[in-house]
Amino acid sequence: MSDGKTTPQQYARQQRVVHDLFERYAREFNQGLQGQADLDAVSGLYASAFIAASPAGVTTGENGAALKGAMTQGFQHYRDTGCRRMELRGLEVMPVDPLHALARVDWEALYEVDGARKAVPFTNLYLVRTEGTAAKVFGWITGDEAALLKQHGIG
Repeated sequence: MSDGKTTPQQYARQQRVVHDLFERYAREFNQGLQGQADLDAVSGLYASAFIAASPAGVTTGENGAALKGAMTQGFQHYRDTGCRRMELRGLEVMPVDPLHALARVDWEALYEVDGARKAVPFTNLYLVRTEGTAAKVFGWITGDEAALLKQHGIG
């Protein structure tokens, strides 16, 4: 049994594997925005089960066909609203214990709407499980995306 404390070596490993996870996340998301989503690679970023919280409520789900279907629809929705690219702008990893971390991720969504380019910064929180050199998202907390896009004249 562990005392739940993260050693400096474990902390450094968590930092590295979570950073690598979100670098892959950004790459895969941007491929999806280009209509070239590798749904196996995207779903591979997530644990077998997950929890999601947003202003709409809290939901749970499983990594499988339903998630891949939602991803396909999500990428199409982003393309339809003019999203062209998602940039990783900042990442703070807060260890919870040797296997879990909270990642605060700053993103910037780049939109093209009516011939104008718009940058929309936002932050999401992710619950991440790390084991060895692997990390997977098992939860996320998001803000009100629709209200944010409306503030920027999108949608």
